[in-house]
Amino acid sequence: MIKLQREDFDVGAELSALSRGQHNIGGIAAFVGVVREIGSDGAPGAMTLEHYPGMTERKLTEIEADALTRWPLDAVLIIHRYGRLEPGDQIVLVITASAHRTAALEACQFLIDWLKTKAPFWKFEETAEGGKWVDARSSDELATARWLEMDGRGAD
Repeated sequence: MIKLQREDFDVGAELSALSRGQHNIGGIAAFVGVVREIGSDGAPGAMTLEHYPGMTERKLTEIEADALTRWPLDAVLIIHRYGRLEPGDQIVLVITASAHRTAALEACQFLIDWLKTKAPFWKFEETAEGGKWVDARSSDELATARWLEMDGRGAD
């Protein structure tokens, strides 16, 4: 399930809703991404996430489908916020559930890596020094490449 939203989310409520009545689930993995302090001097800044409605949902659905082909998952939830966010605000929630913990844990990590590099969000950071658009980090690209090497596809 994919949710794009401006409003915050309740991790406990989302976990409960995802697993309610599913007695075949043996492991649930969750990741919550939080906006950290952005300024180089440690001063709080803000981040604005923009996206193109329709295009973003389609890409997130493709990313979810990719995980479902790689692991035997019973449930997947991806919540990604957009708009202006302050340090400490929750930005993303990924929950994966499977009969076995390994599938849930690996799929959760895969989804986070894929979201960082494949999801069409544009990030604008505001700091005391001014604002700037954020480019992808090389460490995120390396994490994505690792998954491609594991399935024999090689880097894009």
